Amino acid sequence: MSEPGSSIPPDTKTRWPLASVFCIVTLAWFALSWPWLSGVLTIPWDAKAHFHPQLQFLASSWHKGLSPFWTPYVFSGSPQVADPQSLIFSPPFALIAALNPTPDFRWSDGAVLATLLAGALSFVVLFRDRDWHPAGAVVAALAFAFGAAAAWRIQHVGQVMSLGYFAITLVLIARALERGSLAYGFAAGIVAGFMVLGRDQVALIGVYVLAGLVIAAIAMARRPWQALRTSLPPLLAGTLGAVLVATVPILLTAFLAQESNRPEIDLIGAGKGSLHPAALLTGLFANLYGAAGPLENFWGAPSPAWEARFGSVDLFLARNMSQLYLGFLPMLLILTVGVVRGALLRREIIALSAAALIVLIYALGRYTPGFRLLFELPGVNFYRRPADALFILGALLALLGGYLTHLVMTDTAPRAKPWQRTVEAGLLLGALALALWLAWTVGRLSVAALPLVTALLCAMLAVGALVAARGLSLQGSAVAAAIVLGATLTIDLSVNNGPSESTALPSQTYDVLRADSRNETIALLKRETARTAGPDRRDRIELAGIDFHWPNASLVHELDNTLGYNPLRLGLYSKATGAEDHVALPDQRKFSALMPGYRSLLADMLGLRFIATGVPVERIDPSLKPGDLVQIARTKDAYVYENPRALPRVLLVRQAQKVDFDAILASGRWPEGFDPRTTVLLDHDLPPLPAGPAQAGSVRLLDYGTTQVALAVDAPQGGIVVLNDVWHHWWQVEINGKPAELLRANVLFRAVQVPPGRSTVTFVFRPFQGLFEDLGKRLRVGRDGGAG
Repeated sequence: MSEPGSSIPPDTKTRWPLASVFCIVTLAWFALSWPWLSGVLTIPWDAKAHFHPQLQFLASSWHKGLSPFWTPYVFSGSPQVADPQSLIFSPPFALIAALNPTPDFRWSDGAVLATLLAGALSFVVLFRDRDWHPAGAVVAALAFAFGAAAAWRIQHVGQVMSLGYFAITLVLIARALERGSLAYGFAAGIVAGFMVLGRDQVALIGVYVLAGLVIAAIAMARRPWQALRTSLPPLLAGTLGAVLVATVPILLTAFLAQESNRPEIDLIGAGKGSLHPAALLTGLFANLYGAAGPLENFWGAPSPAWEARFGSVDLFLARNMSQLYLGFLPMLLILTVGVVRGALLRREIIALSAAALIVLIYALGRYTPGFRLLFELPGVNFYRRPADALFILGALLALLGGYLTHLVMTDTAPRAKPWQRTVEAGLLLGALALALWLAWTVGRLSVAALPLVTALLCAMLAVGALVAARGLSLQGSAVAAAIVLGATLTIDLSVNNGPSESTALPSQTYDVLRADSRNETIALLKRETARTAGPDRRDRIELAGIDFHWPNASLVHELDNTLGYNPLRLGLYSKATGAEDHVALPDQRKFSALMPGYRSLLADMLGLRFIATGVPVERIDPSLKPGDLVQIARTKDAYVYENPRALPRVLLVRQAQKVDFDAILASGRWPEGFDPRTTVLLDHDLPPLPAGPAQAGSVRLLDYGTTQVALAVDAPQGGIVVLNDVWHHWWQVEINGKPAELLRANVLFRAVQVPPGRSTVTFVFRPFQGLFEDLGKRLRVGRDGGAG
C-alpha cells in the first residue's frame, strides 16, 4: 500500500494495457475453471454437503414468497438469519437465489470461482495503479485465484468468499488512501463489511492485515501526521460503509452464539490446527505428500504413515489444509530474488513482506512462540485452525511474487552476488534433499516421485518462460511477456493444483442434492410424510449415517429433519437431543440423557416418524428392542424405519405443571406420569384455566411456513396449545391478531395459553425485533451494573 496522497493520476498511465491483461487473466481463469464450469465435475465436500443446500433453501423460499430467516428442515428448526453460513447476506449467492428457484451445481460453483476472478482482477488494478509490469499482474492474479488454499480448499465456500472480498477491499482501500477519496473509502467499507459477514477466520485475519497495512502506510509516509489527516476522511467513510453492511447480521450471530453449542477455543485446542513446518515444502513441490488422493497415499503430517515414523503430532487437519503451492515461478522468485537478494525489504513492498511473515507465524501456530502473542488478539480464540491463515498467506505471497516478476521484467531486480547464487542453489537443493529424505524415511518414495519429477519439469518451464518473457519485455513487448508467463502459470497450476479428490468430484456423486433428484430414499420419505400428514400432524424424519452429503439433503427437499450438518446449532437443542455437527457416519449419531435413543419420549414429542440410516438402525442405537421401530423399506442408500409412537405436531392440553427444565435436561428424567398429550411442562405458573366439565377441543394446522405457523383452535374451556417446534425467544405468538405470551414448553417446544372458544393462533419469527429487545436488555443490565 503506497503512501497516502501519493497516487499518480490515472490519465498519466494510459499506456498500461489494462484491457489486455484483464483478457489474459480471464482466459486463464476460464481454462483453469472449466472442469467445474462444464458441469462434469463439481466442488465437493462442504461446498455440496453444507453450502449448496443452503443456497437451494434460500432460492426456494424466496420464489415461494417465504422468508429464509428460519428453516424447519434441519435440527427441528434453526435461525438461518443468524447463521454466518446461511448465504442470506452473501451478494453473489443472494443474486443467484433471486434469479433461479432451483440453482444447479454450476451456479453455486460459478459463484465461488467468479469471486476468485474478481479478486484476481482487483490485483491487476493494484498493479496498474502502481505502474508495475503487466506480467507481474498476471502472475499475482493467477497465483491468487488458483494457488495455495484458494485452490486446495475451494470447498470451504465461506472462507473462499472472504478471500475474494479481502483482495477487492485491499485495492479499494489503497485507492481511497492514495487519492484521499471518500467514495473509494466508502466502497472499501462496503466490501470489507461483506468480508466480515463471513464471520470466519479468513475474514478475521484479513481485517487485521488490512488494518496493519493502513497503519504501515501512514507511519511510513514522509509526513506521517499529514498522511494521517489525509487518511481520516476515507477511513471514516469506510467505517461507515462497513457498519451499515455488517452490524445487524453480526449482532444476530453474536446473540445466537451466546446460546449456541460453540465455545471459545483455548490455546492448546487451537494449536492442534497448526500448520506443520514440513508442509512448507509444498510451496515448491505441490502434492508432495499425496494430498490429491487417494487417501491412502497421503503421508504428510498428521497421517498415520507420518506418525508411525515420527510419532504423534496431535494435529487435527485434513490432508488438503497444508498446501502452499502458488506455481513454481512466484515461489522461486520469492526465495531467490525476494529473500536471498533482499528485494522484499524494499520500501515499497516491505509492509506486505512483514504482513506475510506475521501471517506465516500465525499459520504455524504452536510451532512458533509468536502464536501465543497473536492468540491474544480479539476474536482469535473463536477459531480452531491457525492453518486457515494459508488463505491470506497465499494472497500476500501472490502479490509478492507478482511484484518480484515486475522487477525481473523491468530489469530492476537486484543482481545476485556469487555467495547469493550459492545460497539460492543451496536452498533449492536442500529443499529437494529434505523432501527425498522425508519420503524415504516414511517409506513413500513411490508416492513422492511423481510430484518431485513434476516440480523439476515445472521449474525448467518456469525458468525458460521467465527468460523468454524478460527478453520480450526489454524489447518493449510487455503484453507478449504477460501472455508467456500467463500461459506458463496456467499449465503449471492446472497440473499441480488442478482437480483432485479434495476439490472436484463427479457431479453425479451429489445427485441427491439436486432439487429434481429422483433418489429412491428421498422419494419414499416424501411419500410417507405426505401419507401420514394430518390436520394436527407434520411428521419429522431423520437422516443418519448414510453419507457425508446427506444430512442437509432435507433443506433441498423440504423434509423436516431432526438432524443436519452445521457447526453452529442452538445449544438447547444439542443438549436435549445430542445432535452434533454432522451425522455422516453411524457413530456420529450421539444421543443425550433426555433422548437416550429412538425409543424415547422426546423422540416421540419431536414427531420423529421416519428414520433413514446407512446401516441397520441397531448399530446406531443398540438399546432398541424388537418392535420399537418398524422397517418399512430397504433402498439403495438406506434402511428406512417408522416410529409408530410419533406424536402430532400440535396438541391442545388442559393441565400445566411447573418444573425445572435444567434439572430435566441434566437428569434425563421427566416428571412421574408425565403425558404430553394431556399435560404441558412449564418453567413458571399460569393463571388457572376455567373450571367445568371436560369438553373435547381440537387444534389443527392452518398454514405452516418458514417463519409463520398458523393454527385453528377450538377450546370450549380454554387450554394450552403446544407446538412441537423448537423454542427460541425471537419467536412471538398472537391470538386473533393480538400479542400473547410465548411459553417455553416441555423443555424444548413452544406453547401459548388460549381462551375459551375458537381462535386463530399465529407463531411468528421476528429476529430483528428480538435483537432490538436483546440489545435493550443488555444496555439496561450494563447501566444498572455500572450504577451499582
